[in-house]
Amino acid sequence: MKSKENGLIRDIKLRHLLMIAFGGAIGTGLFVGTGGNIHNAGPLGTLIAYAVGGIIIYSVMLSLGELASSFPNTGSFGDYAYRFIGPGTGYMIFWLYWLGWVISVGVEYIAIGFLMQYWFPSIPVYEWVIACVVLIFLLNSFSVKIFAESEFILSLIKTMAVFVFIIIGFAAIIYHFYLNGFGAIFENFYFQKGGLFPNGIYAVLGTILAVIFAFTGTEIIGVAVGETKNPVQVMPKAIKATLVRIIFFFIGSVFIISVFLPMNDSTITQSPFVSVLERIRLPFLKEGIPYAASIMNFIIITALISTANSGLYGASRMIYGLAEKKMYFSIFAKLNKRGTPIFALYLSIGFSLVALFTAEFAPATVVEMLISVVSFTVIIVWVSILISQYIFRKRYLAEGKLLKDLPYRTPFTPFTQIIGILGCLIGVVGAYFDPQQRIGIWATIIYIALCYVIYFLTKNKFGKAK
Repeated sequence: MKSKENGLIRDIKLRHLLMIAFGGAIGTGLFVGTGGNIHNAGPLGTLIAYAVGGIIIYSVMLSLGELASSFPNTGSFGDYAYRFIGPGTGYMIFWLYWLGWVISVGVEYIAIGFLMQYWFPSIPVYEWVIACVVLIFLLNSFSVKIFAESEFILSLIKTMAVFVFIIIGFAAIIYHFYLNGFGAIFENFYFQKGGLFPNGIYAVLGTILAVIFAFTGTEIIGVAVGETKNPVQVMPKAIKATLVRIIFFFIGSVFIISVFLPMNDSTITQSPFVSVLERIRLPFLKEGIPYAASIMNFIIITALISTANSGLYGASRMIYGLAEKKMYFSIFAKLNKRGTPIFALYLSIGFSLVALFTAEFAPATVVEMLISVVSFTVIIVWVSILISQYIFRKRYLAEGKLLKDLPYRTPFTPFTQIIGILGCLIGVVGAYFDPQQRIGIWATIIYIALCYVIYFLTKNKFGKAK
């Protein structure tokens, strides 16, 4: 039986929530961006960057578990910042997370267009962008159950694909070791000029921001929990299950790619998964895996559709959360008869059409800058989660309440939050040494300042904020 709260239908189950987390995280950053990361930081540097990113997301998700279990609502990060940091910061987080997802969805469109040219080189990227817009809108415009089921299927496909890739990859590594010895496995890791870090340690630090983009989307379960049945019970389970699997998938995949794909052959416009499968040799497949590149290309496209699907969902719920708290036009809090915030969906998908322009104008350069913007926006959101959880815990104990009564407790507070914040700062500082990423950082800072200005100019213009 469906349940409702504030008009939204709580129709997302635990299995949906798990796959929504995978759908948000396993996308362009892993399937396409990994090639660019290896090219910039080298194999070992990329693995270090992913390890740091894993620590950061682990601390964020542990903190999110406590907040989302205690306050399960669709406003999520914006609401937590509003409650525990301040109304202006809450307003800014709503808009910042919305911006990050709108840009990210546009990047997914572009990546799909690039990958489709593997089969259809004569069809321009912008036509695939239009096709993606139509498909993603349809998947989001019906009931949340349709969205959740579609995301479950799409995410299951790519989750199984990455799992199979890791199994095949490690089998190929063992065979590679058998034929060529232990040293052959790590021959791509060391360079005559530059040693283990061919572009220097600053390139490794700069790659952390790009890796954060790859982990972006894991936190979207904090939004989806607002439309989930029994959120207090399912949220802790989702947190635990998601963390281990995502880190295993990311680190495992990057290691396999590093073994088989030389640094200079890694690019941002060619999926390293496809390149690796074309190179892998096994004793029973001397000529390589038949049709592997085409199969993997299809799976990656499915994965990117999944990420765009969950991204548009997250963006529309941020607009809905703003309007529901009376910090934006009330029309964006209106739901259609199926319980979907349709006007918030229109606004979000409309802005994602920026991909139509970037696909035609210096796509590789623009995509890299957009990725840095998304990465920096999500860093700010993650830091707000960490700070909100710390303040919530402090207030909770000051009121004389007991930790054992919390539905979910973040372990090692405040050390968990300190580690997460330090990791985020390392990513930002490292990215600042990259001129391309520096542009994205300054653009985001200007956007943040603008959000605060608009908040104070429009405060209470839409009614008394909740």
